[in-house]
Amino acid sequence: MQTTMWLTTTEAVDHADRARQALTAGAARIRASTLRSWVTRGHLTATGLSEDGRPLYRLADVAKAEKATRSRALRLLGVKTSPCGVGPGEQDPAPWAPLTGA
Repeated sequence: MQTTMWLTTTEAVDHADRARQALTAGAARIRASTLRSWVTRGHLTATGLSEDGRPLYRLADVAKAEKATRSRALRLLGVKTSPCGVGPGEQDPAPWAPLTGA
């Protein structure tokens, strides 16, 4: 049996932001205005209301909206969207280079 996890706007933003941060090493953020934009553009639909009348979103729907909008967001930031950050026809210059820094 599958259970549905309901998220408020703030919780949905936190979830999507953590996912986007993890995938972009902190290069892209999700804000409440982003989530509202997803709703306006049809990427996400509120599927209920909280006791105080605020929209609720299903966790699975938030994840789908984040995934559906990810590649465009990353392109706007100049982040490559292919695996390992290497574009088609490009070779990873140092696939196992050690981390450097202090």
